[in-house]
Amino acid sequence: MATAVENTDAKAHRLAELREFLMSRRARVTPAEAGLPDGGARRRTPGLRREEVAVLAGVGVSWYQWLEQGRDIKVSPQVLDSVTRVLRLSPAERRHLYVLAGLNPPAPEVDPEALDMCAGLRRLIDAWMPFPAHIMDAYWNTVMYNESASIVLGMRPEAPRNCLLSFFTDPLYRSRAGDWEELAPQVVAQFRAACSECPDDEGFRAVVEEAKAASPEFAALWERRDIKPGGQHRKTVEHPVAGPLVLEATQLRVPARPDLVIVLHTPLAEADTAAKLEWLVSPEGRRGAMFPVAG
Repeated sequence: MATAVENTDAKAHRLAELREFLMSRRARVTPAEAGLPDGGARRRTPGLRREEVAVLAGVGVSWYQWLEQGRDIKVSPQVLDSVTRVLRLSPAERRHLYVLAGLNPPAPEVDPEALDMCAGLRRLIDAWMPFPAHIMDAYWNTVMYNESASIVLGMRPEAPRNCLLSFFTDPLYRSRAGDWEELAPQVVAQFRAACSECPDDEGFRAVVEEAKAASPEFAALWERRDIKPGGQHRKTVEHPVAGPLVLEATQLRVPARPDLVIVLHTPLAEADTAAKLEWLVSPEGRRGAMFPVAG
């Protein structure tokens, strides 16, 4: 009985939040922004009227009134997207509207206002020095990397841009991966998890087909159909100058940029890794560590 009361209370709270949210969003859109005349002195508030939202969204006036009043009515994604367009909601606000209306939210989208975040993300990975850090897009294409990632992991302009392809086909990276055979199944399972978020995306399919053609090992692991979400994994790097390095790679997401994945490598206590990384980025270490020929 208590659960039913809690569910009812939760729904009442959600619908109340829906009412307040829609009213606040409607109030901030001017008639001019919506392509309507301002109504002159007869308009008491600067925002849109309910009936104007309904007409512009192509829904019934009564239906929209019930929606904004927080009544428990059926809604569809198509109608909510029409309301989203009229109220000029951001991607985050659109997802919030879906949740308040009781629907599963759409996949996260890039907020147009966050497209200039790359300079800040560059500062982030540069501040992670002397530890390796890089940023990938949704398909695991390298977007940027810091100098330590170049020195330690062998990231460089002539390497395959895609991190999955680099893992399986770049001889420099592979020569340094001390636990490559153990790590490979995890890498493939994590990429399949990324693919599963966008099952119809041709970009993922293209990467998979290219990796299959380039690496029989990838093709065999892909057929296992294992899936594992991105998170943390331990890796051992056999650096030709510094010797073994033991790192923990952590994948992070920025909500405003769901198309990007930040990968930060943290030194573990073993093999004196932190001190070796400090040395590798020093002037002395750089002279001998920048892209040595793999032995």
